Amino acid sequence: MRLKTIAVLLSLLLSLASGPARSAETLSIYAAASLTNALNDVIAAFGETHSTRIIANYASSSTLARQIARGAPADLYISANLQWMDYLSEAGVLAGDSRRTLLGNRLVLISPRDSTLTPIELNPDWDLAGALGDSRLAVGDPDHVPAGRYAKEALQWLRLWPVAEPRLARANNVRGALVLVERGEAPLGIVYGSDASSARVRVLAEFPARSHSPIDYPVAIVRSADGPAARELLAFLSAPRAADIFRRYGFEVR
Repeated sequence: MRLKTIAVLLSLLLSLASGPARSAETLSIYAAASLTNALNDVIAAFGETHSTRIIANYASSSTLARQIARGAPADLYISANLQWMDYLSEAGVLAGDSRRTLLGNRLVLISPRDSTLTPIELNPDWDLAGALGDSRLAVGDPDHVPAGRYAKEALQWLRLWPVAEPRLARANNVRGALVLVERGEAPLGIVYGSDASSARVRVLAEFPARSHSPIDYPVAIVRSADGPAARELLAFLSAPRAADIFRRYGFEVR
């Protein structure tokens, strides 16, 4: 009898100890690299009122979309353009009714903070080659990075693409392009307005909105992960608390 009582007590203790671990959910959010700082703060704010643990994975939208299509364990996906969200939608891996446009952004030309270059007016007569000298223009790789594609569109609109293309320093994502300018490894870079909040760079010009496709950030739940916890996180991303954080980092809230 005594051994039976001890066994029951041990079972109860083990149940209590493992209960919280079983009840706490973990969600993985795959997000465009340009969201890194802002989304980290949003996730921290979410954690103040929710027990769900959030793990963020940042990279270029194209890289993340391909990983999700191959079965990567993502619960939510935020892209820096519509194309890669469409790609996953067509692949049938998204909870269709969960998709919405979350944020917007701007495209800017930056230089290192201590650069002697002055603000300019972007037009076809701008001497881009002279501004670069023997160096290169830092951009997200236009072949697959959304920020790079917007940059290519804008440079084509300005009729500067033939000058720019052979002088590109192609980064794997927009944050990589930002780092090249922050370190002074590139005298100029094209990034999002939200990236330009870095204290180590300054904005020389903003590209006209009409020079490139709208910079939209769609979000959606991965179909296999659709559930109450994912829906709670999705709702929080559009809530006033999250909106205030996104605006503070230079994003436009849709």
